[in-house]
Amino acid sequence: MGSEKRHNASEVIRTRIPRTASMEHASPLYLTSSFCYQNAEEMRAVFAGEEKANIYSRFINPSVTEFQERMCVLEGTEAAMATASGMSANFAAFMSLLSAGEHLISGSAIFGSTHSMITRYLPKWGIKHSFFDMRNPDELEKLVRPETKLLYVETPSNPGLDLADLALLNTFAKAHDLIFVVDNTFASPIFQQPKKFGADLIIHSATKWIDGQGRTLGGVVCGPHKYIDEIFTFCRNTGPSLSPFNAWLLSSGLETLAVRMEKHAENAMILAEWLAENHHVSATRYPFLPSHPQYELAKKQMKTGGGVVCFEVKGGLAQGKKFLDNLKMLSVTANLGDVRSIASHPASTTHAKLSEEEKLKTGITSGLIRVSVGLEDVNDVIADIDQALANSK
Repeated sequence: MGSEKRHNASEVIRTRIPRTASMEHASPLYLTSSFCYQNAEEMRAVFAGEEKANIYSRFINPSVTEFQERMCVLEGTEAAMATASGMSANFAAFMSLLSAGEHLISGSAIFGSTHSMITRYLPKWGIKHSFFDMRNPDELEKLVRPETKLLYVETPSNPGLDLADLALLNTFAKAHDLIFVVDNTFASPIFQQPKKFGADLIIHSATKWIDGQGRTLGGVVCGPHKYIDEIFTFCRNTGPSLSPFNAWLLSSGLETLAVRMEKHAENAMILAEWLAENHHVSATRYPFLPSHPQYELAKKQMKTGGGVVCFEVKGGLAQGKKFLDNLKMLSVTANLGDVRSIASHPASTTHAKLSEEEKLKTGITSGLIRVSVGLEDVNDVIADIDQALANSK
């Protein structure tokens, strides 16, 4: 859709499925596997691409279309393709745009499953890779090969909250004719718009902040038609479909995304400042803390620091586990982006399959705790973390 000039969170309310004859206030939910036609000629024309209409919910459905179009508004892109999860969005982008013998460059600080996809599965199709430290982008030049086609980063990274300099990476990508792909999950489109810095494709795990309730799974890739059309064709033929019901939930979630994210970030900043002064904590990571090594970059390309705070518990792995065991209010789970605050220990869970060297390259130490800060009274969040830290000794 032509949404280049539209970039306002309030626009998602207007971008919705047209009302039916019932004149419903909320968007209708299209729980159907297929769609009917008036006659055989109409069906033939639609399948031939001569007429535009819904065909089959594996690849097109009005509820999914609404979600996609709303994401285009928020990210300022021409098109989007929604998928069953954030990981399927990554996989669809890689597999539709890369061929055997080609090479991608990725930031080393990425989600554990994305790391496994790049290192264990893409090589089975002859797709090669190199990693670089996002804090030291000068090493990129030596990684470029004639067959390099794609540059991938997530910023802020999961879970270490390292940042990628989007403007710098865009200059590099354009100089080498690379497709520049940014995972924008942690920031959300409310706090960061990678397209403004030159990104070609923006990926989200919609499971996180976009849903915001811990209810469902979903993913989306946003970008220009020349890339999204290829991703659409891949998804149409391989089936990583977003269900209409999940799309309906996610689309509804977008209507409150801006106000939720502002509160998440407000709470996260207060928690980060408190943790930075806590004697049980050896280090605190949050992009908008002046102590963050990329603080100036965060202020340049993000509106706020987001809703995730990380900190290092003194005592390493054993103390980290004790801390989680002592929590009373915060949920202990691997998800993030919920209205409820969540704590996790990446070294033993989401990134457990990485080697110790790989963990350190992604900013994961044995005592690192990741907190997705919810919408509760922040004093209650602090009180729970305070007692858990005190009782972990």
